[in-house]
Amino acid sequence: MELNEILKFVNDNPISFLATLDGDQPKVRALQLFSADATGLYYSMDANKDVYKQLKVNPKVEVCFFDPKSKLGDMVRVMGKVEFVQDMEMKRKVIEARPFLKQMGITAESPGLLILKVAKCEAQYWSRANMMEPKKYVKFG
Repeated sequence: MELNEILKFVNDNPISFLATLDGDQPKVRALQLFSADATGLYYSMDANKDVYKQLKVNPKVEVCFFDPKSKLGDMVRVMGKVEFVQDMEMKRKVIEARPFLKQMGITAESPGLLILKVAKCEAQYWSRANMMEPKKYVKFG
């Protein structure tokens, strides 16, 4: 897959699984991607979550996106390093796109609302159709 295909795949399948480390214990959780482009993967997050504390200690992550409609188990795995972005316009877009945040009383100005960017990405497409081929990585972000 080329970068534009990777980005289409992850934007079309926004429920992803993000892996971090808590000490020496791997931790995985499902997160909904906010957006992805050539600069990286973007998520919103609450500063009170354990995942935020883990990322402050070790910003290296791997994210897995899976197409549930695929008959071949199509997925994209992305390795990268987390950066926290201070972008008020993106925070406003997150609030507009996710009404449940408004219902919880969260605004773009809420200090606990964080924008997480996975940068310095290396993405790999996998399916049963290509599983015996050498791994190919697409770099972006």
